[in-house]
Amino acid sequence: MHDNVTDMFDDLERNGDNGVATGLYALAEGNAGYLTARSAADAGIARSTLSHHARPGGRLIHVARGLYRLRDYPSSPHEHIVAGWLRAPPSADAVVSHESALELDDLSDVIADEVHITVPRARRRKPIDGVIVHPTTFPITARHRRKVLGMTVTTVDRTIVDVLRSVGMTEQVEAAVTQALRRGLTTKRRLRTTAEEFPKTVQRQIADLTR
Repeated sequence: MHDNVTDMFDDLERNGDNGVATGLYALAEGNAGYLTARSAADAGIARSTLSHHARPGGRLIHVARGLYRLRDYPSSPHEHIVAGWLRAPPSADAVVSHESALELDDLSDVIADEVHITVPRARRRKPIDGVIVHPTTFPITARHRRKVLGMTVTTVDRTIVDVLRSVGMTEQVEAAVTQALRRGLTTKRRLRTTAEEFPKTVQRQIADLTR
């Protein structure tokens, strides 16, 4: 048993292709079957090895620049969100948010065509195909973050506030609040406390939604 993934890759040369398969799975299993060239490099595996296994019929599918998927890994309903999030560099401090976070919690009947992430406004960022990047000056602190399918995702209360600020007081937002409260995903108090970190308009809107 290896202590970490890097130790596993130290044995690849000795174990051959079966060792490679095990190592790739170890990298991808926490991310719905996806892995990045960056995470592979950190574990000691070269891009040339990834390219080798991404040939037609190989163990990997080359999804986008620096992003791969295990060919035989079972599909999942939200893997497109995982893929979008992984395409943002770690330096971006990207958090899955807005409509994509609503989708993960089954709080929306609408499946967004693009993946929504939020990053600090001060971070430099390049456009990412299929991803909507929301820059923010309101920090997403540890209290407003959680892990879902290996991704960093906004909490339900922060998600609702972000969507409210983005699209206004819509039926979508009202329905999300009603469902979240009914299912115990958040509370009126948590929603109001989160809203206190935002402008007065947001605080009034959340107060109206939580009467």
